Amino acid sequence: MASSSTTNCLQDIQGTIVLAGAGKMGGAMLTGWLAQGLDARRVVVIEPQPASEISALTARGIRLNPSPKEIGDTATLVVALKPQTFREAGATLKSFAAPTTLIVSIMAGATIASIEVVCGGSVVRAMPNTPAAIGRGITVAVAAKNVSAAQRAIADALLRATGSVEWVDDEKLMDAVTAVSGSGPAYIFLLAEELAHAGVEAGLPPDLATKLARETVAGSGELLHRSELASATLRQNVTSPGGTTAAALEVLMGPDGMQSLLTRAVAAATRRSKELAK
Repeated sequence: MASSSTTNCLQDIQGTIVLAGAGKMGGAMLTGWLAQGLDARRVVVIEPQPASEISALTARGIRLNPSPKEIGDTATLVVALKPQTFREAGATLKSFAAPTTLIVSIMAGATIASIEVVCGGSVVRAMPNTPAAIGRGITVAVAAKNVSAAQRAIADALLRATGSVEWVDDEKLMDAVTAVSGSGPAYIFLLAEELAHAGVEAGLPPDLATKLARETVAGSGELLHRSELASATLRQNVTSPGGTTAAALEVLMGPDGMQSLLTRAVAAATRRSKELAK
């Protein structure tokens, strides 16, 4: 795995950026770009059913749903569509792309090869996750062989607007990436949900159980983010021998505990990511 940082900033990016799909993830990316100083007049959004927040950005200079002729040359096309609708939109997407266009895809399961067939251009495949909405996402990206160093730097800057970015050289890793970090926020939300349910079963009022679970998961995540210690070390620091935490961990770390469940869950998500690519 090869990680990369870049000194390229959004203000340095030249040409028109077309964002195809402005749902939750596409909208989060757009918000990040504008917050970091990208000129709104250089951004085109293609979204048949734009949310009111997206439509309101036209007042800042965003161009919403113009024709390809109105746009002219597209330097970068960011594809933030659901993979199931990607091929349906193929003809439209193709009209925005030229052979020299950088294509940045954040679609789960869509391979570089499949994107090249539909869009052409130089493709970067990326997988972000929903904490991108608050600037705390993690994105993993892989570039096609014809992507130049300059194009990779542009992709990195666009993706880094919503959090950190890691680069890999092997596209086959992207299915597992999708299963771990792309789908991972849902696993954490489920933890908070089930911890609250367990608190209710133990006798806590529902509102208090929910509050305790949410704040514990959120606070522990922030502690993990700020600490340089390994997660295993942080866990051990909370665990006194023979104490209440140790009793709970004996269940959670047992043969049918979290390790077994998460291994099976990630394997299932990885398989589904591969199926979406077919």
